[in-house]
Parts: sequence; C-alpha cells; structure tokens
Amino acid sequence: MTNQLLQYHVINENKSWTEARLYCKDNKHTDLATVSSMADMNRLRQDLGNRKAWIGLQRKANGSRMWQWSQPDVQFNESQKDEWDTNEPNDNGIENCGTLNTDKKWADLSCNRTKPFICYDEKKQSHVIYANEAKNWTDAQSFCRDRHTDLISGPEQMKKLEGVLFPVSQNGFIFIGLFRDAWQWSDGSSFSFRFWNLKHDDEKTDSSCEALYYCRHHHHDLVTITNMDEQRWVQEKTKNASSPFVWTGLRYTCSLGFWFWVSDEVVRYKNWASPGQVNECDMSGAMETGGEHQWFKKHDEEKLNFFCFTP
Repeated sequence: MTNQLLQYHVINENKSWTEARLYCKDNKHTDLATVSSMADMNRLRQDLGNRKAWIGLQRKANGSRMWQWSQPDVQFNESQKDEWDTNEPNDNGIENCGTLNTDKKWADLSCNRTKPFICYDEKKQSHVIYANEAKNWTDAQSFCRDRHTDLISGPEQMKKLEGVLFPVSQNGFIFIGLFRDAWQWSDGSSFSFRFWNLKHDDEKTDSSCEALYYCRHHHHDLVTITNMDEQRWVQEKTKNASSPFVWTGLRYTCSLGFWFWVSDEVVRYKNWASPGQVNECDMSGAMETGGEHQWFKKHDEEKLNFFCFTP
C-alpha cells in the first residue's frame, strides 16, 4: 500500500510494541507506521481487515500534553498564543479541547461538554459551516470529517470567520479543531491525525490520574457505581481485564477527609473489602477483577485497567 509519502508493510508476527519497533528499524524499514490522514487509515484498514497491528503512536509516562489542530496538515505553534483569551488556557479541571468564546477568542474546555461547532469545507465557496447542534468534541470532529473536511483549524481558516455572526449566548462556547494530548509518533513526525477505537478503553492500563484524563478526553468520566445493578455491570466487564484491579471514579479528598465520585455523585452504595483501611492522601478506589469484586483503596500511581462511561 503506497501513497506519495508512505509505504506500509504488514508483518504477520506477534511482538510487543517495543519489539515491533525494533524489528521495523532492524529490517530496513523506517519505523512503525505513522498514520497521517484518513486516506492512510483507509489503506491500512483495507489491508488488515479485522486483524490488529501496532502502529507508531505512543504516550510516554509523564508526557507533556501538546496543543494540536484536528486537520493533520495544519501545524500549531507558539506564535498563535495571542489568540487565547485573557487567562486562557486555564486547564480548569481537565480541559483539552479548544473553543471560540463570545469575543471569538480561544478558550479551553472539557472535551466531553456538548457545544455547537464549526466545520471547514475546502470545496465550498464560503468554507465555514456552523453546526447549531450540540455535540462533544470527538463527535463534532467525526461529523465534520464525514460531511465536510474537518473541524475548522488554524489562524488562516479562522480568518474566514471575520464578519460572520454566530448565535452564541452570553458565556457560550463553540468547539473548533483545537485539542491537546500527550501522544506522539515514534518516528518524530508531528502529524495530529487520530482515529481512536473507543470501544476498548477497559483494556488500557494507567495510573488513576491518567485514567481520569483519558476518560474525560474521549468519553465522559471514569465509571461511577451507585447501586447493585451498576456494580454487577462492572463486574461483568472485568472479565476482560488484564490487571488484578480496575480503577473506578472513586477518590479520597485529603483536605476534607471523605470519599467521593469524580462524577459528583455522593458515595451512598458501598462495597469496600475493608472499610477500616487507612485513608491517605493520593488514594483512589479500585475494584478487584476476581473474587467478590470488592473495592480496595489504592495509591494513584499504580497502573491498572479502567472503565470509562458515556451518559
């Protein structure tokens, strides 16, 4: 499979990600595959069918989140920082997606919020398409890619907005193609193209904070368990887990001295293995994947599978 830049070779051998990368470099290939566009993605999908294969996307431990544009051929650079509104980006909570506010200045916002959005269509004369329907950022991106080119990306495309009026209420926001994550391509290229399969989040292993960041970026939040039915649902899902425990959305606040759900639900239903365990700072709640599926208090830095949910 080839395009003007890339040639892909599917290797039918099972290896870890690190072993696969070494194999590619030792056998006169450049690196694990970099996917720079939907055209690249479609070529890979056609050749792979239902099989799974490593690509060169990785997230290093403690990696810095970098702002990027949804359109892979549009680069983000620090000279664009003047476009941010005063005191933005403020990363209030975990805000990894970009918006326009009422002054048409940039502001960061949680990706799971639902807002109107602006698509860009390179084939239409006006180029700018305002979608007056609320979607989260990922769904908005999919909508724009399916029907147009992508979410509007970069200062040059933003110039097309001059003189355009949007029905945004006071303190309202509109999603644009600005996002940030800590993922990088192993060959060092800066392509921002992402095409996540969001059905397999429970196979991931991360610290509690990393899990929370991932769920809020791609879905809504870490899972909340407020009754026995929800407990049974998560128990069933743990059959596919590869770690002895899975993170839930339970957190302990050291300053106030109580447990809470990150979704703001009150902890009424409880299934602690031992309620008398010591409560310490930097602790979160995890469910055991075997036995009676009880809850245990774990330090945030432990690497465990986790569950996201979407309302």
